[in-house]
Amino acid sequence: MSSPVAKALWGHYRRHPFQILLVWLGLTLGIALLVGVMAVNQQARESYRQGEQLFSNPFPHRIRHVQMGLKVPQGFYVQLRRSGFNTCVPFEQHRIVTDQGRDFEIVGVDPVAMFSSLRGKDLGQYRGQMLELMKPPYPVMIGSQLASYMGVEEGQKLTLNNGRQIGPLRVVGDERIGGPRMIADMALLRELHPSAGITTVLCGEMSQKNLTKLAHILPPGLTLERHQGAKLEPLTEAFHLNLFAMGMLSFVIGLFIFYQAMSLSLSQRQPLVGLLRQAGVSGFQLASALFIELIVWIILGLIGGNLLGLLLAQQLLPSVAATLSDLYSANVSLSVTWHWQWGAASVAIAVFGSLLACGWPMIRLIKTPPARLATHMALVRFSGREFAWQALFSCIFIGAAIAVYQLPHGQLAGFVLIACILIASGLMMPFLLWQLFQRLGLFFRSARLRWFFSDAAASLSYRGVAAMAFMLALASNIGMETMVGSFRSTTESWLGQRLAADIYVRPSHNVAPRISKWLEQQPEVEQVWWQWSTETPTEAGTLEVKSVGGSAGERDALLVKVAEPDYWYKLHNTQAVMVSESMALKQGWRPGDKIELPAPMIGGWIIAGVYYDYGNPYGQVLISNRHWQALWPKTGQVGLAIHLEDDADSTQLMAKMGERFRLQPERVRNNAELMNQAMRVFDRTFIVTATLGKLTLFIAVCGLFFATVAGEVSRQRQFALLRCMGMTGRELAALGGGQLLVIGLMTALMALPLGLVLAQLLIDVVLKYSFGWTMPIHFFPTEYLLSLGSALLVLLAAGAWPVWRLVKRSAILSLREAF
Repeated sequence: MSSPVAKALWGHYRRHPFQILLVWLGLTLGIALLVGVMAVNQQARESYRQGEQLFSNPFPHRIRHVQMGLKVPQGFYVQLRRSGFNTCVPFEQHRIVTDQGRDFEIVGVDPVAMFSSLRGKDLGQYRGQMLELMKPPYPVMIGSQLASYMGVEEGQKLTLNNGRQIGPLRVVGDERIGGPRMIADMALLRELHPSAGITTVLCGEMSQKNLTKLAHILPPGLTLERHQGAKLEPLTEAFHLNLFAMGMLSFVIGLFIFYQAMSLSLSQRQPLVGLLRQAGVSGFQLASALFIELIVWIILGLIGGNLLGLLLAQQLLPSVAATLSDLYSANVSLSVTWHWQWGAASVAIAVFGSLLACGWPMIRLIKTPPARLATHMALVRFSGREFAWQALFSCIFIGAAIAVYQLPHGQLAGFVLIACILIASGLMMPFLLWQLFQRLGLFFRSARLRWFFSDAAASLSYRGVAAMAFMLALASNIGMETMVGSFRSTTESWLGQRLAADIYVRPSHNVAPRISKWLEQQPEVEQVWWQWSTETPTEAGTLEVKSVGGSAGERDALLVKVAEPDYWYKLHNTQAVMVSESMALKQGWRPGDKIELPAPMIGGWIIAGVYYDYGNPYGQVLISNRHWQALWPKTGQVGLAIHLEDDADSTQLMAKMGERFRLQPERVRNNAELMNQAMRVFDRTFIVTATLGKLTLFIAVCGLFFATVAGEVSRQRQFALLRCMGMTGRELAALGGGQLLVIGLMTALMALPLGLVLAQLLIDVVLKYSFGWTMPIHFFPTEYLLSLGSALLVLLAAGAWPVWRLVKRSAILSLREAF
């Protein structure tokens, strides 16, 4: 008996093949986005633990200068090689900007030294490639994923913003050659960027004896450190958590689409199930056949979702790697391989989500009396009661959101609060639409309008969940657009105030006084600010200490959030500090508090004020230059900020200063260059977030489109009857598209305020407790109208297309086929 029952139930998809795509699409795309995000996060964390890699060879140790911007002397590297440290290789880094305004990192290596450090199978694989780097025209190696991301091909030359071409490019299939970077001979980098010394010396695994020996021969100013995996994971945790939250949101949207498709499929099989029950088929037999069907859909969704997720991760990883490299100097591999961990996680989440989505529709179908299953209006009336129950559960989630908001705020509490609000809004929305359409159906006197809204209310039985998913995706997209736009506007304003000087110089300690004295003699220079900085480890993480002068201009360049009265006087004349907003939030500090700082800053320090700082991933404090000279006399990293007269030419002064003091180009930057670079990094940081938001909205729109198409096709009998009664094809198309357009408009009106509330929560809770930053919210009406308008146009087409396809045929033929 089971086989005929299964064939009868599954034969539904033979009559409605379009629903196969709808069911598969929701679950597959939801799993794909979640798997893609998990794959990206796991690949990044594995790269942190593996450390620096070139040509598949790990280099867990690095030697660098303690002062940022200074290089390792080339003579010391020669000494290393003579002392027997053959696993150490020179490593030169330089950022290039293409003619399209995109910047990338290029790495210079010594092919001979690299060849001697390779082992085993790597020798034969890379010997020819490395030796080729030394020969004209000096090719540039690039990984296949990075080449795809940049849109370049094998043999192509890369044009820089100054018009020079480098290359040809050699695309290498093995992605483990350095993550989002290109590799070239060091001689090529010397041509592009003339400089002395080496950025870093990378060293492979070595014994403890050799490590001790290496530490003893290090000259002053150089430091030996192991790869930064232990430091990177805590710093990037908030970034990965936000990515995972976006992936989970996309999965939930896809799950709504899957629930909508299965609910529609089960509702259309109501008469068939009623006949089977009356013929003696037991509920267990029906449940078994439907459960097997659900397992098949889960398997198909998992296979398609994991494959598409892997492909999505390959496309997202270059952007993520570039972002992590810019923000945290992390080297993330661009090669993604399937891992059983996130495969198993996708299985668990998909099974749980599918049972949660389809459990109630199956139970409702099996438990409903057979006599009621034969009538369509039974489902419509039951849908109204179901929407009322959803509204009741929505009130429970609203109460939970209020309760969570009263708890101590934090990152986890912020995500829970957002989840409660989204779920409550999603559950409440179909009930509100149902009530609105019912009331409008009774309000209008026109028979056509009354029928229009009454039928729209009835159509929510198969459109309601898809509209819910559409609203959540639209609200999430608006929320992310508002948050990112607000963040960008605030960051741009903050940079404009912090980068108050015209030129910034990072000289060495012994050259800085001579440069400052020379600048004071130049007629175009108005004033020069000194700033010292250093990093010191603490129990709470790395602490960055910076100095600040006492001029009025330096005071105005500091964007203060909250401060003591006369904070500037206290900072420079008492034992006081200014602390960054993120550090004050993490430590719970306020102006006037007395705090203890690590040596040599022993003794109690008073917090004079808290200032905004959007460019620091860890804590930062400001002290006066007088205190700096007492604590770190002539040590740390020094910077000079040069203010010019109004009509002075910064380019000419930079050239004169660089030539006179032989400064490397990266040590002298002007205001506009720093601002442009910072905003390029910012925009690249949110590429992934914007992409995930657009994909989530795409899933929701596709779900509503296909759900509507499937529903309109199932109403073929009704449209055929209306056409035979005299309605024109244009009127029927307006009916199908108009109902969906009204649903879309109502959904958009609910999504817009929900998205703005979501943006406020993202800024005030998640962003604040993830990174320690607060900011005002900005609104972008043009972007909102563009998102809403494009989505509504798709919905209008979704409602009109099936009807228009129907009316292109003979009315009698359509009516005959409908019966």
